[in-house]
Amino acid sequence: KKQIKTPPELESSLLELESSSPELESSSPELESSSPELESSSPEFLITEKNRAKSKELVLTPTNQNVVRIIFLISLLFALSTASVQDFCVANLKRAETPAGYPCICPIHVKAKDFVFSGLGTPGNTNNIISAAVTPGFVAQFPGLNGLSTARLDLAPKGVIPMHTHPGASETLKPGQVMVFPQGLLHFQINAGKSAAAAFVTFSSASPGLQILDFALFANDLPTELVAGTTFLEPAVVKKLKSVLGGTG
Repeated sequence: KKQIKTPPELESSLLELESSSPELESSSPELESSSPELESSSPEFLITEKNRAKSKELVLTPTNQNVVRIIFLISLLFALSTASVQDFCVANLKRAETPAGYPCICPIHVKAKDFVFSGLGTPGNTNNIISAAVTPGFVAQFPGLNGLSTARLDLAPKGVIPMHTHPGASETLKPGQVMVFPQGLLHFQINAGKSAAAAFVTFSSASPGLQILDFALFANDLPTELVAGTTFLEPAVVKKLKSVLGGTG
């Protein structure tokens, strides 16, 4: 075998290359230090690829998308049809009352008279201690108003509906204007005019309830001293009010 001699020019270039090799060696740690990042990124890359593979399995096909749309439309139509059909609920007074009112009578048994009530057309008798009368149009008198209730108030001059609350409903008066009494708010009505007055009220519940403050305080059997202490009234006044409203003690 013949040995090939290196030309002088080539030898000089090789020497220059060897002299520059320390710079290359010094830069190698930086490359090595960056390698962990590349290595740490590789698992993420592999996991991403796996996730992509799994996500491909979860992608809905056009057939599955159509099925989902059909199910959604059916449920929507069912909800709308239920709301449109249940446009009235005549109370079945033979069944037990629930917090939402009485159960509904079967629609085939509903009659026209269930939706008509004429009891509010006749003035009430105001010949009493408060010179006022309340004519109810609750579910017992008007089954077609199941879930709501109404009433008529008649007040003679200086007549008054004493302070009271409705724990189960809010109240609206309509004497030409509309006033709203929120549920549970203590309120009263009085006729300050010189002629008889009438008002029609509606309640947001079939059973609004009624708690008259005067009767709660003085038409009871609590001792007079106890009532006087809680109302800051003289015992003689409490006894007088108890005798008027039918209380004892």
